[in-house]
Amino acid sequence: MRTDNFQAPDYYNIDELLSDEHKIVRDAAREWVKREVSPIIEDAAQKAEFPKSIIGGLAEIGAFGPYIPEEYGGAGLDQISYGLIMQEIERGDSGVRSTASVQSSLVMYPIYKYGTEEQRKKYLPKLASGEFMGCFGLTEPDHGSNPGGMTTNFKDKGDHYLLNGAKMWISNAPFADLAIVWAKDENGRIHGLIVERGMEGFSTPETHNKWSLRASATGELIFDNVKVPKENLMPNKSGLGAPLGCLDSARYGIAWGAIGAAMDCYDTALRYAKERIQFDKPIAGTQLQQKKLAEMITEITKAQLMAWRLGVLRNEEKATSAQISMAKRNNVEMAINIAREARQILGGMGITGEYSIMRHMMNLESVITYEGTHDIHLLITGMDITGIPAFQ
Repeated sequence: MRTDNFQAPDYYNIDELLSDEHKIVRDAAREWVKREVSPIIEDAAQKAEFPKSIIGGLAEIGAFGPYIPEEYGGAGLDQISYGLIMQEIERGDSGVRSTASVQSSLVMYPIYKYGTEEQRKKYLPKLASGEFMGCFGLTEPDHGSNPGGMTTNFKDKGDHYLLNGAKMWISNAPFADLAIVWAKDENGRIHGLIVERGMEGFSTPETHNKWSLRASATGELIFDNVKVPKENLMPNKSGLGAPLGCLDSARYGIAWGAIGAAMDCYDTALRYAKERIQFDKPIAGTQLQQKKLAEMITEITKAQLMAWRLGVLRNEEKATSAQISMAKRNNVEMAINIAREARQILGGMGITGEYSIMRHMMNLESVITYEGTHDIHLLITGMDITGIPAFQ
């Protein structure tokens, strides 16, 4: 098992911007990752298996719905605490962070925001504890960046809805107890439905042969005349804005999470460069390696400041979707570039499972695409500053 010697970089003393509660929450998540994730994650990634044994631990550190009120089983924390938890989990592995952020932002968030009081009481405490795991069905085989074109639909059959269609690239799908499914009614209006495992006609085939997010379970959602009880429709918001509101929360978490992956790659590369001797001195003493390391810590610091400011805006309910898109795009690009540079510092050792860098690099190839592709987020910023949508 690999020993986790991670030391978090804080070049601009950003800890001084955090409250005592923020630091307690972050440090608890950091120690849990070192103890429970780092020793097993390389083996899980090599085997392409999600380590279900960590679900209880994720719940214990508040990773499931940290900002959900305590009366529904959440921790009642603020948005910066949520971001810091995602940062620490993704420092361990992007796939594990995907599991947590889907549960929090794409399952618990819509039930809390858009669901009935009965739905909140029925599902949220069990989701917060990890007794129930959930997934989020928006993307379809033919509708990714254009979710409004979805064909999954449901019809009113009097005492129930009849749901038909398919979703793909769904994190947690193979083992999820319930799915938040977005589908069109007979008038073409998008609504959210809670679909439970065991409903006849509902299946979740697993996606295999992934080179990325190998320690995360990915699958499809298939609906073949699924009878969904009417009380499982979330009534408080409809239209495309409903699932996009969930994605805002998830993208915010990714903006923080990517920093964790970047910090792990930087810390690994810095440690290696100080220990690796070539031409009678550590390679950390060469100009080219110092350039790489200096640029890494600069970009990490910029991303930390962006995420912190976005967290303040989220706490004040002032953050816009466009601001969240900018942070997601910037910070994931930052992380994947740092992973590539860190791999070069390690040379051939950088491709082995003895170090985390290649795993982070492969994972980030998914993170840069999911929940809004790199290009789409750029166009969201472009539309925001010009007022002209380029993708319509």
